[in-house]
Amino acid sequence: MFWQRFPQAVCVLSVCACLAFTYDDDIEVNYADTYYNEITDGDTPEPTPSQAPCSSPDLSKWDKLFSMLENSQMRENMLLQFADDIMKGEMESLRSEMLRFVAKYGGSCGVAVETTGRKMVLQLEARLREALDRFRPQGDPTWNSAGIHLEAMLQQLLSAAQTQASRLAKLETSCFSSPATGVGVHSKTGFQLPGGHQEQEVASQEVALEAALVALQQTKVELEEVLRSSKQRSLPAGCEMALLFPMRSSRIYTSVIPDVPLSLTSFTVCMWVKPTVVSNKTVLFSYGNRRNPYEIQLLLGQTSALFTIGGEAHLVEARNVVNPRGPSKWIHLCGAWNSEHGLASLWAGGKQVAITPGVAEGHIIPDGGSLQLGQERNGCCPQSPSSGRGMPGFEASFDHKLAFAGKMTGVNMWNRVLSEDEMSQLALQDGQGCEQRGNMVAWGLTEMLPHGGAQFIN
Repeated sequence: MFWQRFPQAVCVLSVCACLAFTYDDDIEVNYADTYYNEITDGDTPEPTPSQAPCSSPDLSKWDKLFSMLENSQMRENMLLQFADDIMKGEMESLRSEMLRFVAKYGGSCGVAVETTGRKMVLQLEARLREALDRFRPQGDPTWNSAGIHLEAMLQQLLSAAQTQASRLAKLETSCFSSPATGVGVHSKTGFQLPGGHQEQEVASQEVALEAALVALQQTKVELEEVLRSSKQRSLPAGCEMALLFPMRSSRIYTSVIPDVPLSLTSFTVCMWVKPTVVSNKTVLFSYGNRRNPYEIQLLLGQTSALFTIGGEAHLVEARNVVNPRGPSKWIHLCGAWNSEHGLASLWAGGKQVAITPGVAEGHIIPDGGSLQLGQERNGCCPQSPSSGRGMPGFEASFDHKLAFAGKMTGVNMWNRVLSEDEMSQLALQDGQGCEQRGNMVAWGLTEMLPHGGAQFIN
């Protein structure tokens, strides 16, 4: 079998070998590795230089400053936003607490606010009426222009106070007389909270109360200003008139003519003064004769008050009585002396500010001298009451450097030493000291003659 098929096989192999030799020249088989992106040594390209990394340009000082400002502004905005969030949270918490407080204690606090408001209004109205009655002259049907203007201002303030009182009454009625309906309980906290429109009513009432408070405060400021101005213009101790010395001059003074001879072993002299200008020596009260022009003198210094009896050798001085830099104010001064013990005292504002023993002990103030206010006589004769004219050289005996400038009222003189209580009553600014008149010189009764521009004013 095998030998039968052997010739066939040999024939087939021969045919295949012939076909292989036939296509040997046409096909080339390359068994080398195929690298299409291979770079040979001869074709190596030159390396391309790489660019340096980008560097930011140098910043100027202005760029740095603007950058810092932008950063700080951003931080500020963040802080403000944070603070705003905190404030909103706190305000919401405070509002809720206030609503709880009003819901829980509205009744008792309402009564307290109502009582306080009424008392405040009544006190303000009483003060206004008191001020109006005080500054209106008693028994005087006419009033000058300044008084009329002051009365009009006080009347306006009084009407404003009454208007505020009516507003408070309406507010209290609407706030506390309305029925408390619609009050609910918070589901989480358990506090009672206003229901419906009650929350809006509470807010509106708070606004109304703040407006009323602002109006009352403004009224108080205006009233204080009016009272301050009125006190500057008014006279102290219930006095109805005063002596005005408009300037310092050797011709401006006031002579006093007592009805009783001034032969004294003790005395007290008192007066209210409001100086405009004070020098080292300003004469308020002076009594003397040709032999001794300085028997009695009440003087003002830069900051002190001085009192002499029988001459400048017997001097009593009290410091820090006058404030030269402050506004001009009324000052009450008294000087007292007793010959038996030679005890001299000086009083300011109703208080004893200086006392000196052994001053002119046993001395007697002689009669027949001249008494003047606002100046001192330097060795000349007194004026004749009948002629009203003095001796030659009278004007030349005054010195303008010693003259008093300002206002003076309540000048009185007694032939005894007043007690401490009497001194205190005379010095009361709001009292009636001018009604207590001296038995030697009495303000409003004893004849006083202004000269050279001095005049009485109301």
